[in-house]
Amino acid sequence: MKAMRLHEIDRFTLDEVEKPKPSGREILVRVEACGICGSDIPRVYELGTKVYPVTLGHEYSGTVVSVGDEQDTDLIGKTGAIYPVVPCMKCQSCRIGQYAQCSNYKNLGSRTDGGFAQYCLLPSADHLVFPKNEDVPAEWLALTEPACVALHAIRKGEIKGGDTVVIFGAGPIGILTARWCRLFGIQALLVEIDRKKTEFAREKGLTVIHPEDGEVEEQVRKLTGKGMADAVIEGTGSSPALNQAVECLKPFGMLVLLGNPHKDTVLALDSHSQILRKELRLTGVWNNYFNDLPFNEWQYTVDRIADGRLLVEDLITHRSDLTHLKEMFDQIYKREITICKAICLPEE
Repeated sequence: MKAMRLHEIDRFTLDEVEKPKPSGREILVRVEACGICGSDIPRVYELGTKVYPVTLGHEYSGTVVSVGDEQDTDLIGKTGAIYPVVPCMKCQSCRIGQYAQCSNYKNLGSRTDGGFAQYCLLPSADHLVFPKNEDVPAEWLALTEPACVALHAIRKGEIKGGDTVVIFGAGPIGILTARWCRLFGIQALLVEIDRKKTEFAREKGLTVIHPEDGEVEEQVRKLTGKGMADAVIEGTGSSPALNQAVECLKPFGMLVLLGNPHKDTVLALDSHSQILRKELRLTGVWNNYFNDLPFNEWQYTVDRIADGRLLVEDLITHRSDLTHLKEMFDQIYKREITICKAICLPEE
């Protein structure tokens, strides 16, 4: 089979590899669609991975083609979203169902083989989330992982209907967060410095603040009409956004830290002081929550995508097969194209 493998930093190649055969609880899926995550680009060109070689891609959907255990044969032919975290199931976090905090995890698409391939071997059926509506396109299901991250940020921030939230970053996760907010009766204001991304989000009917249109804090004050935001979701990890996020919050508001920090991200002295004076609350966000108690974000997200209440299809702006995937990676890295969500559709 064909697979896009990272052998070292900036050596990302289309390889012919042995098609896996499942044994025990393992499940073999034919990959239907796999999204390019914002983290995949620095992984290829700057940061690398923990192991080499490895097939990248962790935002994907697949159809079960064979199983290792005869008890799972009823899954053959079913298509679902794929949960990429492989928890150790031994550490304290795993014992209480907090798999995103596993101290010895693997991850499909970075620490073990993932979805930029024609087929992928899953450790078990536990990594498959099936929609109630079986007619949902597999492309839509490939956006489940980023949509879950967006939902988790709202839940971690304890943001509720009637609140106003400012979201820094109008990429796919920012837009998906705003769409979740709309479903939950939350007023969402996006902040974005890139004009193309700003216009794209505005075309989707979202309210987007651009710094060139005036001071971000003043625009937020004007749009809220009630003295700044109840919560801010900071999704960029940059210094300007982090410090503006503090400015945009009302006293006792919630600051949700979602974006990975840049190497030079700094919290300004005045912002630190405001956190104290406003008695702001802060919470970090890491991935999402995959457990039935109290609420499985993955199953809920898959079902909302499948029933059409969470719109994702129009966020897919670019598509590639495996043969041309490295070319698309290069174009994204060199900023030759501006994407919202790019999808790989592995060819047979």
